[in-house]
Amino acid sequence: MNLFIIEDEVVAAERIRELVQQTEPDARIVGWADSIEDSVLFLQTHGMGPDGAPHPDKPDLILMDIELVDGQSFEIFQEVEVTCPVIFTTAYDEYALQAFKVHSIDYLLKPIQREELRQSLAKFRQLRSVYKPASPAFDVNTLIEELRRSTAPAPVTRREHFLVKQGQRLISISAGEIAYFYTEDRVTFLKAHDGRYFPIDQTLEEVEQQVDERQFFRASRQYLVERRAVSGVYVHLNGKLKVTVKPVVNDMIFVSRDRAPEFKKWLGA
Repeated sequence: MNLFIIEDEVVAAERIRELVQQTEPDARIVGWADSIEDSVLFLQTHGMGPDGAPHPDKPDLILMDIELVDGQSFEIFQEVEVTCPVIFTTAYDEYALQAFKVHSIDYLLKPIQREELRQSLAKFRQLRSVYKPASPAFDVNTLIEELRRSTAPAPVTRREHFLVKQGQRLISISAGEIAYFYTEDRVTFLKAHDGRYFPIDQTLEEVEQQVDERQFFRASRQYLVERRAVSGVYVHLNGKLKVTVKPVVNDMIFVSRDRAPEFKKWLGA
């Protein structure tokens, strides 16, 4: 079995590799990509050869994350024909994954557990005998539309303050004081314009639904930025935007090509 891993976090990719070796010792990891661009290139060069024979490293199965460094992995299916099954590996909540259940072999919620991966690979083996390689893994356009419908946020009241803890003291931070929210090691933090930062007991997805969308923008998977915190915007490769903020961060913040027009419209509103 040839496996291709699409995952933009090195630690997560290594975790998947180790779990595959533990659960499926005969499987071959034939490639790893952390971006849409590299994934498309690999699939284009490791499919069927000009003589009609499959490439020796042609994937039998793809383990695919959704959010990559240069956008959402859905774009891969628009750039190249994917003719093998897909197992999604994602940090999304289970309620948002209903669309995947009928279109892909399976999905694994991060952090991935060994037994769950073993069951997914067993499911793939069972389906492999009846799978038609000439058919695409699923209709990506239908998938995107169903995902959008399934994740449509319910109306919420915009929060004006966030209660944080500093030692034994509770502090109320107003939305106007916050420069950005970010995640680090699976913990969500808010950082104020004056440089103070505090952990909060919510995911970035939950916070995004609570703040005023006119004031905050989800620039990347790790950052939800406030308008005044944006110190610079630069055109990057493949239509992406590189964003700098104050207070400065060590990470590179990239707005994906798909969201770049929306970001520019938000910033100029």
